[in-house]
Amino acid sequence: MNSISVRALLVRGMLAGLAAGALALVVAYFLGESRVDAAIALEEAHSHDHGGGEELVSRAMQSTAGLATGVLVFGVAIGGIAALVFCYALGRIGRFGPRATAALIAGAALLTVYIVPFLKYPANPPAVGNPDTIGRRTALFFLMVALSVLLAVAAVIFGKRLAPRLGNWNATITASAAYVVVIGVACAFLPSFDEVGKDFPAGLLWEFRLATLAVQATLWITFGLVFGWLTERLLVPRTDSVRAGNGAANRAATAAG
Repeated sequence: MNSISVRALLVRGMLAGLAAGALALVVAYFLGESRVDAAIALEEAHSHDHGGGEELVSRAMQSTAGLATGVLVFGVAIGGIAALVFCYALGRIGRFGPRATAALIAGAALLTVYIVPFLKYPANPPAVGNPDTIGRRTALFFLMVALSVLLAVAAVIFGKRLAPRLGNWNATITASAAYVVVIGVACAFLPSFDEVGKDFPAGLLWEFRLATLAVQATLWITFGLVFGWLTERLLVPRTDSVRAGNGAANRAATAAG
């Protein structure tokens, strides 16, 4: 794949990430922000410190411009990274076309970058978690993300090496099982945190975590669909043009006859 194609795919990946981020922003605002507000209200109701300092950024700014900036920038960033992964993966992971390859990358990213780490370290709303452990929890979450991604790459390489002996289907099952076993061992050995207060509503915690999962699912599914459509238009010859050319040739042959 030449540099012109890579550049074109990178631009399309960032555009697809922007579109995915815009839709994820809508989901985050309508599903997540009300849960955040409810958690903040609980935190303030149980706080004994009524003389807190002045807010550097207002809650209104955080839930609008701040949220939009964070989600859209994240969407563009992951779109560019996924486009580069697409450039490498196209034609190397099987006989998949551009649209199918984009869908596979988006699904794998959702699974390895968010869902697997989420199972070990789920998202928590405000008022949940000890402030003294936030640095350690954040570092362990990103460690879990790195392990999940690296083990997924290793599973793909392992599956490709097994394919000539076991066949594609059996090799895929074996590599997937190996990934699940190793990531399960990692989850068992990494420390856990149970810092949800007894007075925090379980329903609110569950709704917040589902909202964060919905945001990520919206982001990656939308990216896969939009990027797949854009890449197919770029890399696959348009059938309309072929049909138009065939139609013109047929008409010319008819007129000549």
